[in-house]
Amino acid sequence: MRLRNLVAAAVLVPATAIGGAVWALRTQGSPEETARLFLAAWDRQDYAAMRALTVDPPEGFDGWYERFRTDLKLSGAGFEVVGTAGPEADGASEEGDGTAVRFRARLEGPVDWTYDGSLSLVEHERTWRVRWSPAAVHPRLREGMRIKAVTVEAERAPVLAADGTRIDTPSTPGSVQQLVEELTKTYRDRLTGTSSARIDLVRGNAKVATLATADARPGRELRTTVDLEVHRAAADALAGVDRPASLVALRPSTGEILAAANKPGGFNRALLGHYPPGSTFKVITASALVADGMTAGERVACPAEQNIGGFPFHNAGFKDYGTPSLREAFAHSCNTTFGRLSVDRLGGRRMAEVARDFGFEAPVRPGVPAVRALFPAPGDDTDLASASIGQGRVLTSPLNMATVAAAIADGSWRPPRLVEAGLLPAAEPRRLEPEVVGALRTLMPAVVVEGTASGVSFPSGTAGKTGTAEYGSGEEPPSHAWFIGYRGDLAFSVIVEGGGAGSETAAPIAARFLAELGDR
Repeated sequence: MRLRNLVAAAVLVPATAIGGAVWALRTQGSPEETARLFLAAWDRQDYAAMRALTVDPPEGFDGWYERFRTDLKLSGAGFEVVGTAGPEADGASEEGDGTAVRFRARLEGPVDWTYDGSLSLVEHERTWRVRWSPAAVHPRLREGMRIKAVTVEAERAPVLAADGTRIDTPSTPGSVQQLVEELTKTYRDRLTGTSSARIDLVRGNAKVATLATADARPGRELRTTVDLEVHRAAADALAGVDRPASLVALRPSTGEILAAANKPGGFNRALLGHYPPGSTFKVITASALVADGMTAGERVACPAEQNIGGFPFHNAGFKDYGTPSLREAFAHSCNTTFGRLSVDRLGGRRMAEVARDFGFEAPVRPGVPAVRALFPAPGDDTDLASASIGQGRVLTSPLNMATVAAAIADGSWRPPRLVEAGLLPAAEPRRLEPEVVGALRTLMPAVVVEGTASGVSFPSGTAGKTGTAEYGSGEEPPSHAWFIGYRGDLAFSVIVEGGGAGSETAAPIAARFLAELGDR
């Protein structure tokens, strides 16, 4: 509002005097009214209105207020009159004594700050106006001074391995650094805390005084489940591999991720890679069959080739195993057996239900980004038979398949986690049927002792499943090599992209990994 709209014209009032009437001029308004208008204009950053309410505003008037707002990094501000201090001791002017009007400033920024100041109001040309000095901004402000917000960034808290070793350092192994990078993004607020800040009165580069402070909230350390010894064993096991590969290790009793090694670096295929699981998925198919009444000793057909839904399925090398037990068919990874049984005894709905019991189609939230395992509803018998042996449209990650092996080791499927459970969405373990656990604990050791992985020297007590997952097209499409398994309270998953047969490529990596760990 312009000054001319705020100021009433001088009013003539009669006064009694000897010899007749005397007419006197009276000033309308009050110091408080002008102060309120001035502060309201400051609040909305209307510096032109503030100048209009000021006696002889100095050159650079606007700059004082612009710098004040910028230097304090204000996100909000409010000003209000809180009282009148009365006549100023030094308020005399050629047009009358000054009156001090007190105000309160409430500022929002790096430091939320409230302070009391005052405006000097004088009568000027029969209206109340502000007699300005830098003290009108803040009572301690003078020429050559500024008031600034100074921010001191909080020191980021460390990311730790399970044993307390700091892992957010340049010397940390590359695959662990991948995890740390993702963790620092996910838990940035926890690790960083809040910065400390203060309001300084400065002259040039020298601090005159600190007017206000805001204390920092320190970041909180983030302890992960990474076991550096297990990680080193995983990385060493992959050292001689000349194709992209990954090894994930879990603790079955808790779901803790102990290692997630990738070679080469750059892409975290352990958690983000999406692959057909091949015959490692037969762990799930076998679980469904046992849950629905089959036993490990039941005889089944395992011809070299089998037509299912008009599509020919065959075993590796077109081997005919006759009528082995379910245990033997699993050990030799009979595609024709599991493809046929999935259609005759399970059906697509039941297969999908059991896949969900092992974490398929569920979000994977270990504390860093990870893909979910996919089991699309089979469209026909051929689609179901393909899914039952981990082909077709089924996709998973090394992490997902490590949880499958861990479920057999522990008796419950547990969501994997890289951080303490309290930092993640609540999730309950899914207890497997005792008959399923008992049967698979017979089937999986048979793979190592007499089945597809019997040619590899594993430590005693190892149980597992090989997988050769075809991708692409052609009469002999390329394949990824898989091996999943467990030993004691340790479960693991290995994939080698384009590695061919799981028994020849992935299983030896798993054996080296376990051998380096020994009996820990």
